[in-house]
Amino acid sequence: MSSAGISAAAPRAAQKRSASGFDILKSGTAFLRLLPPNFAHKTAVKTLKYGLVPKLSGPDDPVLSIKLWDIEFSNPIGMSAGFDKNAEGVDGIMNLGFGFAEAGTVTPLPQPGNPKPNLFRLTEDDALINRLGFPSEGVDVFAANMESRREGATGIVGINVGINTGTADAAGDIEICLQRLAPYASYVTINVSCPNTPGLCAWQAGDKLAEMVGRAKAVLAKGSDDRTPPLLVKIGPELDGDGLSAVADVAMSEDIDGLIACNTTSERPATLRNINASETGGLSGPPLRCQATKVLSDLFVMTQGKIPLIGCGGISTADDAYERIRAGASLLQLYTALIYGGPGLVADIKAGLASRLRADGYKKLSDAVGTNHL
Repeated sequence: MSSAGISAAAPRAAQKRSASGFDILKSGTAFLRLLPPNFAHKTAVKTLKYGLVPKLSGPDDPVLSIKLWDIEFSNPIGMSAGFDKNAEGVDGIMNLGFGFAEAGTVTPLPQPGNPKPNLFRLTEDDALINRLGFPSEGVDVFAANMESRREGATGIVGINVGINTGTADAAGDIEICLQRLAPYASYVTINVSCPNTPGLCAWQAGDKLAEMVGRAKAVLAKGSDDRTPPLLVKIGPELDGDGLSAVADVAMSEDIDGLIACNTTSERPATLRNINASETGGLSGPPLRCQATKVLSDLFVMTQGKIPLIGCGGISTADDAYERIRAGASLLQLYTALIYGGPGLVADIKAGLASRLRADGYKKLSDAVGTNHL
């Protein structure tokens, strides 16, 4: 589910769902759309936490599977960070048919985030603006939530880590998060691109990013676990050519395992129609699609296709998903699209993506990655 409620009018597709499960879901999503965005978000997370949403997922089409970092993903569609900030409902999220979920952003110490209202639906634009500012219950609560699901839990769960507002040592905050949470992570992501945390985006600059990544990798290398989780970095869509090139250079020189493109944007396209368009915060949804696709495509070229990329930002249809795969993404993430498309959208996109891959003669997803550049 999503932070602003989920539409009951979502297209119902491809994978079979029980009639009773559909009825429950339809009633629940209609109710959430009546709630204020922040309360709808909390309700959605709790609903998934306590298993109140029926399992919608079945076996995935084999053409959708992909292996990255020695991890087998049954499908490339993931829940983006920002929804389940404290790792409360990751198992419920996986039951919606996602191939993986990314929990967080989590900060070392608890913090409330920015004052409300800080979340706005842009209904006419199928978009969202948030200025949440990393509301987090801190690493200890996050770890406890992950620990409580560890016994017998399945599913690929990434952990997105960030900094406390006003911290004097941003890289040190990342170190604290990784020291505490790396054992629970399928992979970890450093968020250096949230537009709602003062000073954070400055860490996308080449020298600063190299410093943060170096310190993070040192922490991960000291872990007691047999497996070191892959280290990813999530970047923003506003980076210009030089800034993006600097990120690509650091990714190559520091052996970053993957990049996520992109986070939300503080820019406002002239096409926005909703009255909330002037609100401060990060814009997400379809208005971000073209910009996010270009950044990802440019990154694929700059990194010579050697670093796995996760496409994020404005993906809401199977066509969007396929476009992002061909632009260079190996995995994809959704969030805002679920507000307007509902949880059934995950199955719809998977079915459509599989159909498009087969129609173009691809036997596996990885064969289609970056083919726009051939």
